[in-house]
Formats: sequence, C-alpha cells, structure tokens
Amino acid sequence: MVTLIGITWPNLLCLAGVGVYLLTRVFKKKNPAPYPPGPQGWPLIGNVLDMPHIKPWLTFTQWGKKYGDISHMEVLGQHIIVVNSVKTALNMLDKKSNMYSDRPVFPMGGELVGLKYTLGFLTYGDRFRQYRKTIHHIIGTRAAVEAYNQIEEVESHRFLKRVLERPNQLQAHVRLLVGAIILRISHGYEVKENNDPFIDTADRALDRASRATAHGAFMVDIMPSLAKVPEWFPGAGFKRLAREWNMIVEEMVAAPYQFVKDQMAAGIAPKSFTSALLEGKTLTEEEDHVAKWCAGSLYSGGADTVGPFLPMTLFPDIQKKAQAEIDAVIGPDRLPTLADRASLPYTEAVAKEVLRWNVVSPIGFPHRVTEDDIHDGYYIPKGSLVIPNIWFMLNNPETYANPSEFNPERFLGKRPEPEPRTVCFGFGRRICPGLLLAEASVWMSTARSLAVFNISKAVENGVEITPEIDRSTGTISHPTAFKCSIEPRSAKAIGLIEQDYGINYGEFKLYGGHLVTLRVAANP
Repeated sequence: MVTLIGITWPNLLCLAGVGVYLLTRVFKKKNPAPYPPGPQGWPLIGNVLDMPHIKPWLTFTQWGKKYGDISHMEVLGQHIIVVNSVKTALNMLDKKSNMYSDRPVFPMGGELVGLKYTLGFLTYGDRFRQYRKTIHHIIGTRAAVEAYNQIEEVESHRFLKRVLERPNQLQAHVRLLVGAIILRISHGYEVKENNDPFIDTADRALDRASRATAHGAFMVDIMPSLAKVPEWFPGAGFKRLAREWNMIVEEMVAAPYQFVKDQMAAGIAPKSFTSALLEGKTLTEEEDHVAKWCAGSLYSGGADTVGPFLPMTLFPDIQKKAQAEIDAVIGPDRLPTLADRASLPYTEAVAKEVLRWNVVSPIGFPHRVTEDDIHDGYYIPKGSLVIPNIWFMLNNPETYANPSEFNPERFLGKRPEPEPRTVCFGFGRRICPGLLLAEASVWMSTARSLAVFNISKAVENGVEITPEIDRSTGTISHPTAFKCSIEPRSAKAIGLIEQDYGINYGEFKLYGGHLVTLRVAANP
C-alpha cells in the first residue's frame, strides 16, 4: 500500500473528505424543524457505518419499525430520507412532485458508467419531460399498449416453445421473452432463438447497472471528488470497473440504434419507435444523441420483469385454481389472449400477486428534493435523497395479510387489499412509463404458462427440492436461481405450443396512428 508520511492514500482521501464535511458543519444554519428520527450517527462521519450494502430494504424495514414511517440519516453531509409507508410516499412523491421529482447525480452509475442519459437517471427538466412525453405516446395508454397485443402473443408463444424444449433454462427464457417484446417495439428487431447479441448485452449491462447503483457499494458515491482520481491511483479500481461497464452500457444502447439506421438505409426497416424518430429527418449530432438514448431508455427500462414460476412451484393449490378457471373459460383448444383478460379474474389476481410478492426494484431509485420542505413536522432539506422502501410497502402485514404467502385472493372479494401497481412501479413523475406494458406482459406469461404447463418442485434422488425464497441484492433484484419441474399438461397442450405461430410483423400498425416526434431540449 502506497503511503504518504505513514498515511495510506485511501485514508488520506477520507481525511480530506472529513475535513470538507467538518467545514460545512461549522457554518451550518439552524434548522426550522427537527429531522425525522433515525439511527444515531457518529461525530464527523454521520451514518456512514449505518448505510446498508446488502439487501438494504431489510435494514430500512427495521428502521421503520423503530422510528416510524419516515426516517433520516446523514452520510458526510448528504441527507437521506427513507420512507416506509405508501401514504407518506404518496403525500411526498406524488402530491409534492414539483419538488420531489429530481434525481441525484450518481457518480458511479450515472457519471462514470454512463447511465445518466437514460430516462431513469435523467435530472428533472426539459429533456426528462420530452423523453416522458415521447415514450407516453408509445406505451403510456391502454389504447397504445393494445396495439402491441400481437407482439405479446407471438413472443409469449415462442417463450412457451423454448420452455417446452429446454425447461432447465427457464431464467434465460424469461429474460429473452421480455427483451424480445421490448426490442420489437423499440427498434423493430426480432431476437434470435439462441445467444442473441442484443439480449446478451442487455443482460450484462443491466447487471452492471444494478451493481453500479447499489446503495453504498462504491465510496465514490459518498465522496464524489474521488471520480477525478486517475485509474492508476491506489484504491481507484472502481475507475477501471466503470470504464469496462460504460462500454457495455454504450453497446446496449448504440448497437440496436445502429441496427435501425442500417435497416432504414437498406429500405427494409420495420416500423418501430426508433424508425419513427428517424424517418424523414436529418438529425444534428445532439438530436441523434437524444434519439438514441430515448430509444435506449425504452429498451433498458423494459428489459426486466418477473415470472410466475417460483410461486407456482411453492404454492401448487394456487396453480390448480388458476388452471381450473382457464380451462372453464378458454377450453383446451386455444391459448389465452389479452382479449380474455377481463374474463379471467382469478388469473388476473395471480398476475397482480406476482408483482407484489416478487417486486423487481425493492427500493427503486432515490428521488432528490429540489427545495427545503417541512413534512409532517419534519425538516427535509433541499438536496436530500428520498428512498421509498417499496419492498416493505408490499410486505407490510398491516396492509397485506400474511405477506410472505402468495395469495391472489387478497385482490378479490368485497374488500380487496390494495393493488401493487400503485407502489411497485414507483411514484409521482418518476413512475415507470411502461407499467401498462409490463402488466400486460406479466399477465400473458402467467396465463399462457398455466394453460399448458404443470409447475412443481423438482425431484432428485427421490427427494423433493423446495426452493428457497431468496433474492439478489442491488437496485434490480431477482429470485436466486432455483430448480423446478415444468411438464406439459397434456398432448393437446403440446399441440398448442408447437402449432405455427408465425405472424407477418410487416402487417402490424404501430402506435395506433400516433406520429412520434422528438424535440431536442437543452441540457437541464
């Protein structure tokens, strides 16, 4: 370890950061109200040691039980507010969205890895609003999403065939299904059955993005000045990681965009979100950059979801009830379609419970406050980060009876429990613009999988294997790998899976006639 007068470089950097922090404390103004309660910090460094790195939603849940719906910590001068209740989240992030819709600068994930150009990481301003408006035309209304029903049906059918042929590669099939739908819409690209380069790149990019934005994973997020140190500097290994990850993120966005350009130049490009942005236009360098990243936001934002296979493995009685409903309404001679959704209320409830029981983003992305605020008598200073603990909101036993139990009936009857869509897709002006498409995709994969497959625990050496309910840490969280048995329900089910599902996408009319335009706004 390189030292300077007996002090290691990392320690010297930390001391410098502490010095800056100490100066800010000296000149700190008196607060107009108390901060929300929270863990007691240490002098100078605040709550640096309290910041959870692994599955932070569990630590935040314990804070909620101890301190209430809203808690506070301070890390080297950065105020962090954790919200543990839906009511508080709605009152802050929805009702006061004019001051709670910004994003913080993410030194590692946003600046160094390059995610700052995507919709999810954009600071609040003209460009953010234009991205949202443009994407809203494509997937923001039920009428717009219904225009993609054929894509959903074709790709879900291909998914069933992949599962039938290679059930031991389930996780890969789920990722391919979601990527296939969104790539078709965003870039007019039809994925390859095996080792698709765009899907492989997206998998790697989203994994790096999740790791790069995990709370407290990198010291540079706590001390942004570290971003300026060169790669060769002792302790700057994160800079090398960031450079490698940036190349993957750039490829995820640039490669499909160039594909559309090449197809358009050859006169064979199918209609897509990107081709509509480019058609008949000569773009400036800035306009080209914005179009590429707006399309990439649509793709990267939709390239992740969950499936019903783990809960169906663990709760076989739920599976039987859903299959009975599908058999009674649909029969054995065809697959469910999105037109059947209203006729299958129990299956709809299963899809809702999939979203609640295994939320993809347990704590979402933090919001940044742009003005000082007094909320419920507590002082929320300008620049604070607000983290909604979405996992606990969907697992609060006061809201959801026996939350660890997968129980679709909680959404049925005269007194249904709150729908997860009000929470799991985020809040306020930062709510996921693709939530309607995501819901449709989850419903379709759930209904069709249950129509043709029996899902059960795997058996090895005569012993049933019960999967553990565990999930990865990071901004994006998945169930850890698990084994299950997937078998076709009947010979007729096999016939439905193997029947021809080809559709001429060229006959498909995108966007319900909407003209997609993109006005380039100045950098916010």
